Amino acid sequence: MQSILKKMENIMKLKGYSPRTVKSYLHYANEYLVFAKKKNLKNRDEAIEKYLLEKQGKKQSSQTINLALNSIKFLYREVLKSSKKIDLKFAKRNKKLPVILSRKEIEKIISQMENSKHKLMISLGYAAGLRVGEIINLKVKDINLEELTIHIKNTKGKKDRITVFPEKLKIDFQNLMAGKKNNCLVFESNRGGKLTASTAQKVFQNALKKSGVKKDATFHSLRHSFATHLLENGIDVRYVQALLGHSNIRTTQIYTQVTNPKLKNIKSPL
Repeated sequence: MQSILKKMENIMKLKGYSPRTVKSYLHYANEYLVFAKKKNLKNRDEAIEKYLLEKQGKKQSSQTINLALNSIKFLYREVLKSSKKIDLKFAKRNKKLPVILSRKEIEKIISQMENSKHKLMISLGYAAGLRVGEIINLKVKDINLEELTIHIKNTKGKKDRITVFPEKLKIDFQNLMAGKKNNCLVFESNRGGKLTASTAQKVFQNALKKSGVKKDATFHSLRHSFATHLLENGIDVRYVQALLGHSNIRTTQIYTQVTNPKLKNIKSPL
């Protein structure tokens, strides 16, 4: 079994999968193989179905179940070279609306932060619509203060994109990046290395708690809020799609449900 998983890891790396995806796929492939062996399930389709049903029975999310199914499909298609199609439908995703912070709520959260570097990190996460991974990997050379743009490189889906940089933060970032080489990280840890995603999330959660904002928000809510506020400002959804780096316009259109002015103008009959 270990030789199969090693082969799977090598194939994924050669195909350019991200380290995070490789780790996830290997985890679920290993979990599935152990499950099938333990239950002595020889029939492939029966083994897959029972494995996924057990995950569903444990109330695991549809995203988790779909990820597990994708890893199994990769295992059979790319590693075991099976030509027999796995005819299983994906679990339905929960169509939850994203958590959006108002402009006043974001101001409250940022104002609670005493650490200037952390304050700029959260501010830029909102102002440019960045993912937490994009923030911690951001380099000095990626920010063009003259053109007020940020070049996000090799992000989700192995794509590059250009997003906006807020003029309001220009002087602060000139000071933050002063004396740093182009290849240096913008937001370094106190020890000089890269900040972890969990550290960035913790910084946000601490500020959220201090602000008194009673929403189940995360660092990613800043990106959701960026998109929603642009739409509220009248920016075309296609431009918002490009700034966020979404491949499919339908992914961006979820924000139109949050910011629909026609719905907000309807008054209750009570």
